[in-house]
Amino acid sequence: MSALLEIRDLSVTAAHGGPTVVQGVSYTVNRNEILCVVGESGSGKSVTAHSIMGLLPVDQLSVTQGQILYGGRDLVGLAAADWCELRGKSFGMVFQEPMTALNPIMRVGRQVDEVLERHTDLGAAARRQRVLDLFGQVLLPDPQAMYDAYPFQLSGGQRQRVVIAMALALEPDVLIADEPTTALDVTTQAQILSLIKDIQRRMGIGVIFITHDFGVVADIADRIVVMRKGEVVEAGPADDILNRPQHSYTRQLIAAVPHKPEGKDEAAPAPPLMVVQRLCKTFATGGRRVDALRDISLEIHQGETLGLVGESGSGKSTLGRALIGLVPPDSGSVCMEGRELLGMKPREFRPYRRQIQMVFQDPYASLNPRHRIIEAVAQGPIAFGESRKTALREARELLELVGLGGDAGDRYPHQFSGGQRQRIGIARALALKPRLLVADEAVSALDVSIQAQVLDLLKTVSGQFDLSVLFITHDLRVAAQICDRIAVMRQGQLVELDRAATIFYHPQHEYTRRLIDSVPGKSWNKPDLDAQDDPSRSKQYA
Repeated sequence: MSALLEIRDLSVTAAHGGPTVVQGVSYTVNRNEILCVVGESGSGKSVTAHSIMGLLPVDQLSVTQGQILYGGRDLVGLAAADWCELRGKSFGMVFQEPMTALNPIMRVGRQVDEVLERHTDLGAAARRQRVLDLFGQVLLPDPQAMYDAYPFQLSGGQRQRVVIAMALALEPDVLIADEPTTALDVTTQAQILSLIKDIQRRMGIGVIFITHDFGVVADIADRIVVMRKGEVVEAGPADDILNRPQHSYTRQLIAAVPHKPEGKDEAAPAPPLMVVQRLCKTFATGGRRVDALRDISLEIHQGETLGLVGESGSGKSTLGRALIGLVPPDSGSVCMEGRELLGMKPREFRPYRRQIQMVFQDPYASLNPRHRIIEAVAQGPIAFGESRKTALREARELLELVGLGGDAGDRYPHQFSGGQRQRIGIARALALKPRLLVADEAVSALDVSIQAQVLDLLKTVSGQFDLSVLFITHDLRVAAQICDRIAVMRQGQLVELDRAATIFYHPQHEYTRRLIDSVPGKSWNKPDLDAQDDPSRSKQYA
């Protein structure tokens, strides 16, 4: 197999005597294969990819050792003008967040057209036809309409397809996909993975696919490189790494992948804490009406974790926000222990604001960057009349409970990782001693290992505080790990509600079956690593 690209002993160091963020990394990218580079945030995956593209910020990071060989030519130290010729023609890149990779005030067709205008001699009509052909190749619906659309008018999956079309416009030899599916719905993620694999096979190119999810890796990888703290700790064929990992870090990542659930033991039914009946909500946007909630009826029992699953736009978050009083429904009923909450005056609803708390998807955006963490956790109880001394003491105890340590309270949000900030969000919600916790996509953008830790934490606190949890997610794998029951939503409607294991193994609705079929790594039987260490144990995850 011919090597398209060789990374040899690459090291990247921060400016002004800063730390080495990539140390001695070596790997090859071959023609007609997908190389998956796996590791948690901060492992050096993206820094290595940006080095290959010549996109390192010159005032912050620089290559201090090693070679990047393409066609026998060392790209380290290449002049800016030479990089401009290579980008697009030789290397294409798909970034993690397509909304920030696209110009929000330029039609998407014109943005792809710019690449062709800069690098080819095609006329305007030929360029337009080429863009339409590319949109067809990446399976965008109605390419003519897409050409004239702005980024905000497209879904997340459609925007990612536009970025892929842009990266493929000049038919590069190497496509670098940097976490292109991390925050997408499982169905959209499955489509993008299938698309990248199909393009790689059709065009015979080499693909560097960067991810933290071994479930995704199991679906598409030919070879795997595992990175940790800037170094390669393990590399080899996909089958070896997935099923016979050698390094403890690789084994840790694989163990953290949510997989097929065993299901919780069915307990005696608890009385309902909250009863929702025929809840409706319609939004008027852009001259059209969107039915976000259509006659939603369900119960959340005391001490229960109820999963709410569906794609983006299914109405999950709207329902969660309606229950917490952030979105007023148009009609219906929400009762908490027999008391109707809808239509309450703000003064009447105030005690329930304490009893129903929310953990948001983006913990950084929900924390004030100028407030120390201890203040963020304590300010709720203080607002409800708790003495400042007591609130601060209890806040430190909660930070200990969520695994951060009481001294973490003296730091600011930017000094914590994403997983740590999510723990802070959970501590802040628990500070008010709620009866119901609404967790809205609380783990969707986290590394799988951090995700596993946060899920374990939610399990612990729900049992310790006798807490009811509404767990909102687009990933049935994740919901099945911690939920007692799962409700499936589609286009504002509740299509299925049952025990978690029943939903996962015996789904009744066609839409639920489609969600399960889209789970990454569904056909991969994750190895029982304990059994590999102890040959007397032969159990496999079913």
